[in-house]
This record gives sequence, C-alpha cells and structure tokens, in this order.
Amino acid sequence: MFIPLYDQNRLRHVPRPYVNLAIIAANVLIFVVFEKAGESHALAASSYSYGLIPSVLFDIRDLAPDLKVLPDWMSVVTYAFFHGGYMHLIGNMLFLWVFGDNVEDALGHLRYLIFYLLCSAAGGMAYAVLDVQSQVPLIGASGAVSGVVGAYLMLHPRVKIWVLVLGRVPLRLSAKWILGAWIVYQFFNAVTAVNSDVAWVTHIGGLASGAVLVAFMRRKGVMLFDRNLG
Repeated sequence: MFIPLYDQNRLRHVPRPYVNLAIIAANVLIFVVFEKAGESHALAASSYSYGLIPSVLFDIRDLAPDLKVLPDWMSVVTYAFFHGGYMHLIGNMLFLWVFGDNVEDALGHLRYLIFYLLCSAAGGMAYAVLDVQSQVPLIGASGAVSGVVGAYLMLHPRVKIWVLVLGRVPLRLSAKWILGAWIVYQFFNAVTAVNSDVAWVTHIGGLASGAVLVAFMRRKGVMLFDRNLG
C-alpha cells in the first residue's frame, strides 16, 4: 500500500529511543541466528517452537517434544520476534523505525517496552481466539507494530510523513490521512480476504490495543491528537 520513509517529528523527552532500537536489533538478530536468515528448515522449526499456535496455546494439542522449548503461554510474545522472510522482517522494522521512536518518547523507555509486549499479546490473542482449533503458527511483529501505529495516530495525527505510495510515488501527507488509510485497509482485508497468508485480525488487535493503551500509559503532560501544536 505504502512505504513510510520519514516523519518530521522530533523527540522531546528522550535523547535516543534505546528500547525501540533494541527491539529492532533483537528482531534482526533472531532472524539471522535462529531462523538462519530464512533458511527453510530453520524457519519452519522456529515457527512451531516460538510461533503462536492457537490449538497449542489453549491446550487442545501438544507440540512434538523436539519442538517444545518454552511454556506455551510465552508464544503470545515470542511469535512477534520471528519472521517469515526478509521482506516480512524489513516491512515491520521499517514501520517500527519511523513510528516507534516517537511513541517511546511519549511513554518513556520502560513503559514503551511494556506497551510493545502488551500490543504483541493483544494481536496474538485476537488471532488465537478467532480459531482456537488452528494448528497454523503465527509469526511476525505486525501485531505489536500495529499497536505502535495506533498509538502514533492518537498522539500525532497532524505530523507530516514522507511515504512511497505503491512503492514509487513520493508523497508528504499528514499522519491522519496516511495511517487512517492504512487502518481502513486492514479492516477491509480482515473482512474480505479469503485464505490469506496475512493474519489481518492480528493487526487489528494490536492496533486497537495500542490506541487504548497510549491514552493511559503516556507521560504526564503528553497530549493526544497534537494539541500541543496549537
């Protein structure tokens, strides 16, 4: 739909978004080390060991002993640090790079980490409860990243963002138009997509949780909807 490039939105409370950078680094490192940069066998094994499988999460089925490395409940967080390929990883990390720093700025380092993990869990649970019998593992940071997008829109709807529309047309528009269109796109696909490889409902779960959580977790004095811009 579009590729975010840059937002004209300086940090006001933290010198560097250390947690956001650490999350990006962790995702890249896990992709390289655990998934062996997308090698098929490593990718399949890590998807089942660390991905969120609804039927396993709800104790309907058990993983094979050689795949079970963590308690089942941890998959609502671990799934968000594994990706299905380079483009899956790059797309999520690019959104996190552009929008995550300002959300961390608004929340503070520790609360941003908690916020990110909660959005991950909310997106994962949205996927899991939709089909508790499913044996298909969910992986990817999309739920948590969608939470970051939801929070950013609540905080900075008037900030200008440079994007590439359709991967080639550069535009500079307010976040409310860019991210608003992105949200509509998520809901449209969640309703209409059939046999899609994308877990659209995970995006929506993360998005909704991010929009709600930022209202309660933001720093004292941080305003919503860019009211500080006058």
